[in-house]
Amino acid sequence: METTQLYIFKTDIGKLCANCEVHKALDNHTGIQQWSIDSEDVDCVLRVSTTSLTAGAIIILINSLGHKCQEL
Repeated sequence: METTQLYIFKTDIGKLCANCEVHKALDNHTGIQQWSIDSEDVDCVLRVSTTSLTAGAIIILINSLGHKCQEL
């Protein structure tokens, strides 16, 4: 049985729409079980639940989409 990890990140991602590249990438990534962004928080906190990804892999994904991301 795989262990689910919850990673929390500080980002510069503002409000999302269903057609945004970040939304599509997170929704369609097979390694991501669940995710959310609190755009009301000053740190635009991204939470990601995964059984297979590392924090570094998620940071690389978000950075590749043109956003800043660092683990909290």
